[in-house]
Amino acid sequence: MTETPPIVEFRRVSKSFGDSRAVDRVSFSVRRGEFFSLLGPSGCGKTTTLRLLAGFETPDPDGGEVRIDGEVVNVRRPYERRIGMVFQSYALFPHLSVERNIAFGLEEHRVPRTEIPGRVERALGLVRLAPATFARRRPHQLSGGQRQRVALARALVLDPAILLLDEPLGALDLQLRKEMQLELKTLNRELGMTFVYVTHDQEEALAMSDRIAVMSAARVAQVGTPADIYENPRTEFVAGFIGEANLFSGAAGPRGSGTGPQRTVTQGDGRSFLVPDHAGISAGGEVRIAVRPEWLDLFEPGAVPAGENALPGTVRDIVYLGETMHVVVTVSDGRLVRVALRNEGQLLNPLRWRRGDTVLVAWRPEDCQVLEPE
Repeated sequence: MTETPPIVEFRRVSKSFGDSRAVDRVSFSVRRGEFFSLLGPSGCGKTTTLRLLAGFETPDPDGGEVRIDGEVVNVRRPYERRIGMVFQSYALFPHLSVERNIAFGLEEHRVPRTEIPGRVERALGLVRLAPATFARRRPHQLSGGQRQRVALARALVLDPAILLLDEPLGALDLQLRKEMQLELKTLNRELGMTFVYVTHDQEEALAMSDRIAVMSAARVAQVGTPADIYENPRTEFVAGFIGEANLFSGAAGPRGSGTGPQRTVTQGDGRSFLVPDHAGISAGGEVRIAVRPEWLDLFEPGAVPAGENALPGTVRDIVYLGETMHVVVTVSDGRLVRVALRNEGQLLNPLRWRRGDTVLVAWRPEDCQVLEPE
């Protein structure tokens, strides 16, 4: 079966502002109908990348190609790209009613006046705002969540092929943000529309996206599904930015025995552990790995299951996080390691570990994620 051509392609796209390069040879593609997120810290280039796709910015003269449906759109105006945009600030007209805000784009596109009321009503229905209740209200009469829905309806009413969303949930409280995450994902599936979403919130990107492009220092560090990004990060930046990660390093030794090909890694303090063999590992070379806190466990000395890696340490602190308990352990070389344990109810089944306990931090070799150089 032939794979459908991507609806969006960035081919080594660069954008500079004076001497500063905001986007540096960025390449990725977006499949038709998927929910694709650009994720990264402030200043990494994700919003500039979105603006390049929208047509609000143009690539450098020798800055690669932005393609939509296979056609280069580097110099096309925004209204020529069949794109809708939802801004973080919502950008609603304060002097216009909800229905007039939503109808504005249709009027600018010279849609016949007889069609406009029906399309506005349909757009309000898509974002679950009852026209009879909300159509005549002004933006100042709406809650933050309602204003966000109006901004979304104003973009959807134009039936864009691609919907761009620039951190649209940033101003909402936590509970409403989680509700809107689910609604946006549902809309994406129901409409079959391509969503390109910018966020700095790792949890938001993991919850909503089909695929994620993690950006750092104007470049794409990794593209993959949420599971790819979280469970198999390519670099130390990705491992540390997406969730929490414990980092270990050492010199690679010969292959060890066990389940599948493995390598021995020896730390500076002389202690060794096993990691999965990896194409980038050579005997004597440095190996850096990441292990998620929830993939670690704690044992008393002598109780570690056979075949697992183990480092001795002392419990330094215990952090209550509701669903989980994070046990912070000082290991043999003085570094801190976080171990996430399930909270089984501290009132009835309190955690067995206490500050000052001698423990072994243990994990399976296959849970080591071997990292590439930055």
